[in-house]
Amino acid sequence: MKTLKLILGTFIICISLTTCDRDNNDISSNCEKQVIVSAHEYDTAPNDQLEVHKLELNEDCLKISFSSSGCNGDTWILKLIDSELVLESNPPQRNLRLSLNNEELCDAYITTEITVEINDLQVAGNKVLLNLTNSDLQILYEY
Repeated sequence: MKTLKLILGTFIICISLTTCDRDNNDISSNCEKQVIVSAHEYDTAPNDQLEVHKLELNEDCLKISFSSSGCNGDTWILKLIDSELVLESNPPQRNLRLSLNNEELCDAYITTEITVEINDLQVAGNKVLLNLTNSDLQILYEY
């Protein structure tokens, strides 16, 4: 009976430790979207008017605060797209564009946030400067 309790207790502890470890390393679950790395989409994706206010990093998740006109923003289609080019500088740089497809025909001015997982933008070394080309903002991504 003691052996059974010992085995069951060990099993529960192992499961708990594995679950905690997985939760701590699963950063992507905190991000709404995944960055798209595509020169074609960078050039051709919709480019409706928006104003980017702020960029913030939380691990591999980039939070972008922006505004655009519309009714409520529920129908907006948003994508963060990388140009596929790595600019050789110190630190290296990547150009990104926040694509907005906005077909809402209302006069409200809506401010909202989007979070995007950006670990696909990592390059050799431990940091890359991310330039948001449809704004004057950039942020240093260190990993």
